[in-house]
Amino acid sequence: MSEGIRLTAGQITSAAAIMVGVFGTFALGRTIDGQIFGVGLGVAVLIDATIIRSVLLPATMKLLGDWNWYLPNFLRWLPDFRVETTAPAEAIASGD
Repeated sequence: MSEGIRLTAGQITSAAAIMVGVFGTFALGRTIDGQIFGVGLGVAVLIDATIIRSVLLPATMKLLGDWNWYLPNFLRWLPDFRVETTAPAEAIASGD
C-alpha cells in the first residue's frame, strides 16, 4: 500500500501542479465565468492532491484493509491481473 502511494506521489503532484497552473490562467481571464471555473477547479485539484491523497487515502486504506480490493460480482468479467513483486522460490532455485 505505502509503496504504491510513494511511487506515484511524484507524478500525482506534478500533474496537480500543472492543472492548478492551467486553471489559474483561467482565473486570470476577463470573463467572470472563466474566473469562477478556474478558481473552483484549481482549488478542487489542490485539495485533492494535498489533503485527500496525503491524509484520507492512506487512512482509508488502513481502515478498510482487504476490503480495498473487493470486486463486486457484476465486475467479475474483468481480467484478473496479478503483479508479483518478488520472484517465486522455484524460479530462483532453477536460475530462470
